[in-house]
Formats: sequence, C-alpha cells, structure tokens
Amino acid sequence: MVAASRVQLTVLHGRDDECRTIRNLLDGVTEGGGALLLRGEPGSGRTALLGYAHRHAEGCSVLAGTGLAEEAVLPYAGLQRLLDPVLDRAAALPDEQRQLLRRALVGETCPADRHLTLSMAVLGLLAVAARDRPLLATMDDVDRGDPRTAQVLAFVARRLRHLPVAVLLTADVTATVDGIPAHRLRPLDARDSVAVLTDRLPERPTAPVAATLAVVGGGNPQALVDLAEVLSPGQWRGEEPLPAAPPADGALGRAYRARLDRLSPDTRAMLLLAALDEDGEPGTLARAARVAGTEVEALAPAEVAGLVRVEPQGVTFPQPLVRALIASSATLAERRAAHRLLAGALDANGQRLRRAMHLAAATADADPALAAELEQAAVDGSDGWVVASAALRRAADLSDQPIQAAARLQTAAEYAWAGGQPDQARLLLDRLRAVSTDPTVRARADLLRGELELRCGIAEGASVTLLTAARAVADSDRALALTGLVRAGEAVCFAGDQYRYAEVGRWASALRRASDPPAMELMSCLIAGVASTLRGDHERAGPALRRAVVLGGRLTGSALTPTALTCAAAAGLLVAVDGAAHRLAERAVGLARERGELSMLSRALELRAVAEYWLGRHEAAAETSRDGLRVARASGQVNCANVHLGMLAVLAAIRADRHTSLRRIREIGEAPTPGGRPHALAGWALAVLDLVDGRHAEAADRLASLARLGTGRGQVLVQVMATPYLVEAAAQLAHRPAATAALAVFDRWAGSTVSPLRRALSARCHALLAPRGGAEAEREFRMALRLHPTEAGAFERARTELLFGQELRRSRRPRDARAHLHQAREMFTLLGVACWAEQATTELRAAGESVGPPDLPSARLLTGQQLRIAELVAEGATNREIAARMFLSTRTVDHHLRNVFHRLGVRSRTELARAFAAERHVGLASEW
Repeated sequence: MVAASRVQLTVLHGRDDECRTIRNLLDGVTEGGGALLLRGEPGSGRTALLGYAHRHAEGCSVLAGTGLAEEAVLPYAGLQRLLDPVLDRAAALPDEQRQLLRRALVGETCPADRHLTLSMAVLGLLAVAARDRPLLATMDDVDRGDPRTAQVLAFVARRLRHLPVAVLLTADVTATVDGIPAHRLRPLDARDSVAVLTDRLPERPTAPVAATLAVVGGGNPQALVDLAEVLSPGQWRGEEPLPAAPPADGALGRAYRARLDRLSPDTRAMLLLAALDEDGEPGTLARAARVAGTEVEALAPAEVAGLVRVEPQGVTFPQPLVRALIASSATLAERRAAHRLLAGALDANGQRLRRAMHLAAATADADPALAAELEQAAVDGSDGWVVASAALRRAADLSDQPIQAAARLQTAAEYAWAGGQPDQARLLLDRLRAVSTDPTVRARADLLRGELELRCGIAEGASVTLLTAARAVADSDRALALTGLVRAGEAVCFAGDQYRYAEVGRWASALRRASDPPAMELMSCLIAGVASTLRGDHERAGPALRRAVVLGGRLTGSALTPTALTCAAAAGLLVAVDGAAHRLAERAVGLARERGELSMLSRALELRAVAEYWLGRHEAAAETSRDGLRVARASGQVNCANVHLGMLAVLAAIRADRHTSLRRIREIGEAPTPGGRPHALAGWALAVLDLVDGRHAEAADRLASLARLGTGRGQVLVQVMATPYLVEAAAQLAHRPAATAALAVFDRWAGSTVSPLRRALSARCHALLAPRGGAEAEREFRMALRLHPTEAGAFERARTELLFGQELRRSRRPRDARAHLHQAREMFTLLGVACWAEQATTELRAAGESVGPPDLPSARLLTGQQLRIAELVAEGATNREIAARMFLSTRTVDHHLRNVFHRLGVRSRTELARAFAAERHVGLASEW
C-alpha cells in the first residue's frame, strides 16, 4: 500500500467530465465513500483515468489491482493481489472472517454458503485499512479477471456509504455491475484527437494531416498514440500516404488480437468477411459464408463480446475502428481469400464495382483487364466519389501502361476531391507526378492542385499555379482552361490581390469563341464582368454579368453542374440581382448535395449566405453559413471554413451579439492567407461592434483599412459591402475622406444596378454625410425610404428609419422624429434585434415619449425574436404567416417555436395562447 502525493496532473484530452467525477468521488471520501465503474472500449483511456485517480488521491492510501485473463480461472486471484499490501491488518477481523479470507486468498475454495461472510471480511479489511487515512481501491479490467473477485468487489462497492473508502473499477463497454454508478467513455472529438496527436509528434502536423489521422483513430486515444508512434516524418508532414488504420502491432491492435484469439476459427473467419464487406448486405455475407463452409450464426460469440451487432438488415460494427483492426490483424493470405469469397458472392452486373474491388484486393500482379473493369465500373461515380476514387487508384496499380496509370490517377484525384478528401487527392497527384512527365498531364494535375490550395491552403500561391496550368492546357482543352481561370480569379480576390485580375481577364478573352457552348460562355462572361467591375467600368461589367445570370438559368443536361451554377450566382451578386443569385446558389447547393460533391458544396453555401444577407434574411444567412462551416470542416477546406466563420461573425455583430461574433473571430485564428477575405470579414464584424458601442473613429479606421482604393489591393468587394457602416461611423467624425472615397465607389456600383436596396443605401449614406439639419439630408433620407423594397430588406429599412429619426430629433424636430423611431422600433422588435430596438426606444424617450419594454414574465424568458413569434402564435398566426411577416424561413420559425415551448414550459400552441392571455390579465390587473 502506498500513500499518494501531490504531483503535476497529466493532461487527459477530452476527459474533463470523467476527471471531474473522479475528483468529486475522492473529495467526498472522508464524509462517506462511494464507487464508480468506468466502462469503455479497449484503448479508450480507462487505465489512464485510474492513473489520474491515483495522482489526485492526495491524503489517501491506494490499493491497485488489475484483472488478468491468464488468471481468470483462479478464484480470488485478483483479490489476492489487490489486498496483499494490507493483509497484515486482517488480525483485526473476527476469527471466522479472518480464517475464511486467508483460506480463500491462498487458493482454497470458499463454499457457496460462505460467500457473504467472505465479502463482509473484505469490506471489514478495507475499513480497518482506512482507519488512519482514507482509502482508494482500484481494479482495472475487473471483467477480464476471475469472476469471484468481481463479485466480491461489487458487493463491497455497494456498501461504502459510511466508510472513508472509494472503489474505482474499469471494465469493457459491455460489462455491467448492478448498484454501482457507471460512466461510459465516449470517443474523443476531432479537436481532442488532434491534441493527443500533437502531444506525441515532434512537430505539430499540418491541419489536413491531423484531421485525417483523427478520423483514422476513430476518437480512440490509444489508436491515436499508436498512430503517432509509427508515423514517418514524411507522413506527419503530409508528403507520404497516411495509414488507413492503426498499426496491427500497436497496443490497441494487440489488445484486439488477444480478444480475437479467444474466438473459434469459424467466428474469426466470419468476422474477417464481415469486416471486408463494407456494404454489409446480409445476402452477400451469407452466400460467402456458405462457400466457406460456415454460417452467419458463427458470429454469435463475437456479438456477445461486443465486437459486432448482427441484425436482419446486416452486420454492423458498433466501433468502426474494430473493422480496420480485424482486417489488419489477419494475414495477407487470409485477406485475399476472404476477398475472393466476397467477389464470388456478388452479382457481376448489379454489383459490378464492389465485385471488381474485391477481385482487385485479391490480386497481386498487374492485370490490365481487371484495371479496365474497375475504371468502367467507377467512371460515373454512382457508388460515391470516395469509392470510385479508391477503385481508380487500384486500377492504376493494376495498369501495365504508364499513360493509362496516369489518366486513372488523375481521375482518382479529382474524385477524391469531389468526395471531400483533399489530402488523398494531393497524395494521388504526387503519385501522378512520379508516374508521368507529360507536360499536359502535369498541367491538368496542377489545375487540381491549385484548386486544393485555393480551398484548403495558401490562396496567394494558388493563383499562380492556376494561371500557369490554365495556359498550358488552353490548346488542348479550352473548357478546362476557362475553369482554371475562374478559380484563379477567385484566388486573387480571396487573397486581396484584385489588381492581378486583369491578367485573368486577358487570358479568358483570348480563349473566348463566338460558338462557345453556354457553360463556357457563362464562365467567359463572369470573368469579363468581374474584371470590368474591379476596374470600375460598370457599363461593360453589367451586360456581361447579367448575361452570365441568364445563361445560368438555362443550363441543362451535362452543362448543369454546381461549378457553372456557382459562377452564375456569383455574377448575380455582383450585378445585384439578389433573388436570381439566391435561386442559382440554391440550385447549386441542391445539385452538389445530390451528387455528393462536397468540394463545391461549401462554396455554393457561401454564395447562398451572401444572397440571403442582401435579401435581409439574416437568420437564414446564419443558418446557411453554419451549414457551410460544417461541410467545409468535414472536407478539409480551411479557407472556405474561415469565410463562413467571418460571415457568421458579421451577422452576429449586426445583431449586437458580441459573444458569438468574437467567438467566431477567434475560431478564424491565423488564417493561411494573411489579409485574405476571412480577415476582412472579421474586421467588418469588429467595426460593427465598435459602432454599436459608439466607438466611431475605431469603426471607421477598421473599415477604411479593408482595401486601398485605386490600387486594387485589399478586400475591395468586402469593403463595398461594408460601406454603409463605414459612412455611418464616419458621419460622426470631422475628417472623413476615406468614407467619401468608398461611397463614390459604392455609388458607381449601385448606380449601374437595378437594385432598389443598393440605391436606398446610397441615398442613406449621402444623407448621413450631408450637413446636419439641412434640406439635403432630409431629401436623401426620404429618397432612401421610398427606394427601400417592401418585399425584402426590412432590417436595412429599419436602420434607415432609426437614422432618420435620430437626424430629425437632433435637428430639434422631435414630433417628426417620433413617427420614424416608432417604425424602427416596431420593425426591430419584429426581427428580434433587441439592441437596435433598444436604441430606437432610447431615441423615442429623448424625443419626449415615454416607452419601455414589456414587463411580462415571457419577456424576461425569451429573446426579442422568440417573444415576437410567441405573440404572433398567441394571435393565431400559422408558422408560414409568421415567416412571411418576419422575413424568416418556416424552418427558422419552427426552430424558435420549439425553444419557446421549452422555455415557457408549454406543450402546444393552445397552451401558449392561454399563457399569454393570463399574463395580459395579470398585467392589466396590476395597472388597475
């Protein structure tokens, strides 16, 4: 027995809740003991948590034991090792208990009718050992040792309420002990998985490598440790292929191999078949089993052990990591034999690709015929881009001609990228470079490499790669070259190097032909329109961009792709046809989801969010950006993820939600491209927060620094979007040349569009910069209110009403101001924007009107938007009617209404209406 001392606690990533539970158990031991059972998969960190308990048990004596499978047939073997340090205290026990305990621990049997006496003896011995100082007794893997020890410890653990003794047990996830609190260890999330890897590698791995390894590790701490131990420098730097599974000879692999060794040969054979048959169709597995001379029922022992779950719809692995470990634990000959069995059980027509993949896995040498079969079966991507990519990668391995191998690797890389696997795509491109020296092949590969850099890496370098590659393929494939130029244009804009867009425009113009099909003409129009917009030539930009929008709406057949639709949507945003841009982006989102093209889905969602911002649907825009963020993170697109974070920061700042806005900005962190679009969006968000707090100079400086007008450097397009806020901030300052210059740029753009909203914002900006109290300011404000569209943009109209009301009040016209301030307050309340509603309320009070927020219980429990939705429901409005009145989607209304029911404790619309009627009655009674 040892006394625990204070030491530096080891960090256990992702186990904060478990560590807190252990500390609570130990901190309360002097007032009465307790027990805890930690259940988890092998490698989930059960032993590490026992170590944490030992280190934290300051002031406690510690007894520690481990259940050993080798001693499972020896009754009380585990108990003997646990209690050995305190057996000298047994003299304090009653004679009957002492003698029975000694006989049991030296290997003599304990009669069934004496089990209670023996258990009481163990409890008494622990009580004696805890007289001087509290005691912690731990048993790791209690379910692996002898059952008699487990039974006694369970008995003891249920009787510690009045003793200064804590018992901490660990067991497999399938084990249960009645009467003892149990806690199951869950897999680590992505962030904690990366932290485990980072702790054990000589350098922090690149973000894509860390993300891939986190997926391979399946959230299992030991799997992550095993992976980190076998990685080569080239692997953790992202220069070599990463392991597809934890090493079979690692600690976790050995633990599972020991469990497999305890199963019969038939069960192990069936487990291997099930692990290799990833589609899990019961018929396939049953046919393969019959050929192997066994049945699916042979999996029963594995199901009891928790390795698999056998259901009518097929065999599943509760822990996906187990599938990979079972496969890697088998010999090469066993795996090939199993693949041949599965191939024989599949139909050559309906299951063509799966059958070919199993045959390929069982083949060692080059096989041109099988390679061609794999390619033909995978080419349409109907089985999923990731599966098709793996098939083409294997087809390249089986090819006997370098040209064919290169073509298959190129397509495999494109499919991997489409399926959201940028790291795999990069590795395939590296293999392609080693296979082929053909300039055209390498140029096509560089187009994809440049796109990967644009979405996932350093966008500054992406533009050079894309431009060079587009030129190289221009003679052989103009459509591909134009696609590359579109991406190059995105890269220069993302990085804030808009002055370089002119070069993109020149190359696109040289490639354009009068006979181009619609998709190619669309891309040419977009590039020409963007180039003209960036140099301020809106007379040329408008027709080209509008033509791109029209072409996007006419796309059909093979020309209808997410890429083409996003091009058309981007054109629509630049020419300010927000409704059309939203429809095109929505189609792009739907098509990308339908086809599983994760590489384009995040970009399509980004454009949809911007369209929703301009349409005044801020809640919908935030929902879209959150969706885009999830997609971007899942597919390794760090730049796209940061754009969505920036947009979420802006939308939160506009609602004066400081906490959310700053949290999103912190998540952006040090983006790969300094000064890129995410940083500009973050600057815009911070400026809005400054404006809300009345720091006008700081807000103006932030927004003015987003771009250097006249140079083509900086985030010109973001600054144009933010110009109304820049002007509002600068209106409170004496010196405002930056705002005046930015407004001139905004005016030229707004004037070239047919957007009433853009023109309304322009008029409002001019009103703010006009002399205070003059006729010019009032004229511009009234023009802005006439121009604001009634069907969209309620937030911006409310902002104009508020600013106009402020102008009238400060010009000593309080009566005129009140009408506009009331309008602003009502609209902000409808939209649930409490901060701006409060500003309107403050202005109304300053204008001589006594107003205040409702003082009902629901008003204190709900947000402004939730309160308004609840009020409309109480009035009898449907969700669709509420959505139309508040400029929200019905899905958003549904979401808020569920929260309203929860916060108010009601279960139906009828109960909600009754609650509001009761509140009003109480309110009227108190006033009376």
